[in-house]
Amino acid sequence: MSAHSVEDIKKASRGLRGSLLESLADPVTGALAEADQTLIKYHGSYQQDDRDIRDERRQQKLEPAYSFMIRTRTPGGVVSPSQWLQLDAVATTFAERGLRVTTRQAFQFHGVIKRELKATMQAINAALIDTLAACGDVNRNVAVAPNPLQPEVHTEVFALANAVSEHLLPATRAYYEIWLDDERVGGDAEADRIYGEAYLPRKFKIGFAVPPLNDVDVFAQDLGFIAIIENGAIVGYNVSIGGGMGASHGDAETYPRLADVVGFVTPDQVIAVAEAVVTAQRDWGNRTVRKRARLKYTIDDHGLDAFKAEVERRAGLVFAPACAFAFDHNGDRFGWTEAGDGRAHLTLRILSGRIWDQDGLRHQSGMRAIAQALLEADGVQLRLTPNQNLVIANVPAAQRAQIDALVAEYGLDTHVAASPLKRAALACVALPTCGLAMAEAERYLPEFVEKFEQLLDRHGLLDQPIHLRLSGCPNGCSRPYLAEVALVGKAPGRYNLMLGADHRGQRLNTIYRENVDEAAIFDSLDPLLASFAAERAHDEHFGDFLVRTGVVRDRRISLEVAA
Repeated sequence: MSAHSVEDIKKASRGLRGSLLESLADPVTGALAEADQTLIKYHGSYQQDDRDIRDERRQQKLEPAYSFMIRTRTPGGVVSPSQWLQLDAVATTFAERGLRVTTRQAFQFHGVIKRELKATMQAINAALIDTLAACGDVNRNVAVAPNPLQPEVHTEVFALANAVSEHLLPATRAYYEIWLDDERVGGDAEADRIYGEAYLPRKFKIGFAVPPLNDVDVFAQDLGFIAIIENGAIVGYNVSIGGGMGASHGDAETYPRLADVVGFVTPDQVIAVAEAVVTAQRDWGNRTVRKRARLKYTIDDHGLDAFKAEVERRAGLVFAPACAFAFDHNGDRFGWTEAGDGRAHLTLRILSGRIWDQDGLRHQSGMRAIAQALLEADGVQLRLTPNQNLVIANVPAAQRAQIDALVAEYGLDTHVAASPLKRAALACVALPTCGLAMAEAERYLPEFVEKFEQLLDRHGLLDQPIHLRLSGCPNGCSRPYLAEVALVGKAPGRYNLMLGADHRGQRLNTIYRENVDEAAIFDSLDPLLASFAAERAHDEHFGDFLVRTGVVRDRRISLEVAA
C-alpha cells in the first residue's frame, strides 16, 4: 500500500470509521476491505494470516487463514489481579497461544477470528482496559520504568505517564461506536485538535525512564522523559527526542537513531511538551515517503535546533539545561526487591513474553493462580516490563511465601537457573503471523540461546551478561540495534549479525556480517568470544570490548544537551 493511499485512507476515514462495520459484517471472507485493514490498526488490531499454511491453502484454492492480533493500551503495563484474570479469560476464550507481553508493556492476543473480534474487544473493555491507539499513526502505549530502585517513585511516574496517554488519545468516538455499540452523536468526523484529519505521518512512541535503570530503552523512543530525583523526590524530567529503531534493508535513507537530550522540564510542563512534540511532528513530518515519516527523520531533515525551537514555541516554554544523570544498564532486576511498608516486588523472567501452557510450560495457569491468590490484597499490581518480563508488585509480606510456592509449583522461577544471556534475550513475534517477518525470531530464540550458551561455556563466559536480541525483520520491534549481539532477519534462516551496542542503551550496534546463516554466525562469534575471554578488562562488557578493540565502530550517543 503506497504512502499516498495511507494518507488518503486516513483523511477519508470519517474519524477512523471507514467501512469497518460493513467489513466486519461481511460473511464471505475472514478479511477486511483493504482500507479497513489500515484503519483497524488505530483500534488496536492488525489483520494477519498464518504464513505456515499460506501455500497449502493457496493450492486448495482457499483464501489465507486470516485472523487478528489485538493489542491493549496499558500505560506502563500496569493491571490489577482482577484485570489479569479477565484478560486471561479473553485469551482462553478467543485467542491462540496464551497471553503475550510486548516490548511496549502491552498484552497481545493472537489468532482472533473476524466474527469474534467484537466480542473480544468487548471482553477486553469489560476489564476497564481498551485497545484504542495501541497501533496506527498515533501515540502508542506509553512505556514506564516498571521496577525503579526507589519504589515510591513508580506511583508518581506512572500517574504522569497515564495522563500523557489519555491526553494524546484520538478524539474520535468511532472506537466506542463500532466495538461497544455506543450511539453515534452528531456528524461522523469529530474535530481532533491534536491529530487533525490525517493523524501523524507514522507511529509515535513515548517512554519514561528512572535512572539508574534504563529498562525502557528511553533513547529508542520518539520522546523520552528521564526522571531527575533529588532527596528521594522527582524534581522534573530531562527530555530526549528523535529515537527510533526501524530501518529497511539496503536503503541508506532509513536507519535506527538514538534520541538527543534537549533539556529539562518540571513535572507540570510534561504534558505541554508531549503535545508540542506530537503536533510539531504532525505538521513537519514527511507524508510523501512513508519510510521517512518517523520523528527521527523529521529532526534530521529540519535540524535538531530548529525542531527544539518549534517545540518550545508550541509549548510556551524554554527548556532548562538538562540535569546530570547516569544509567547502569537497560535490563530488569529479577527476584524479590523491597518496596517498603513490608511489601515487595517479584520480577519473573518470561521468555519472549509468551505466557501459555504449552511445550511443557504451565505459566498461564500459574499466573492465573497467583492473580487469584492476590485478588483481595490491597494495592497489588501486575506490571509488564519493556523487556517482556513480569513484575508482581506490592506483595504483602504475609503472602510472599504463598507466592513463592506458586511460582515454584508452576515453573515460573526460570530466572533462578537461567544464564545472564537467557535472562536478557528479547525476540519479536515474527513468523508465522507477522506479515513483515523475513525470518524466525520468537520461535528460534530458545534454540539459538541454547547453542549460544554452549559457545559461551566453551570459552568460560557463561556468567557474562551479554544482551541478545532477535528480530524477524529490520523494523526493530525487539529493539535489536541496542543489543550487544543481534540477529536481524534477511530471509528464512539468514540474518544480519549486528554487534557492539552497550549494556545501557546508549550506543547502537553495527553490521558485522550480512545475510549469513547460523553456522556463519557462530563461526563469526567464536573467535571474538575467545579474544574477549582472554583480553577483556575487569568488568568490561562484550559490546564495550568490541568497540575498544576496533572490531566495530563506536556509535555511542552524546549525552551533552543540544544547544
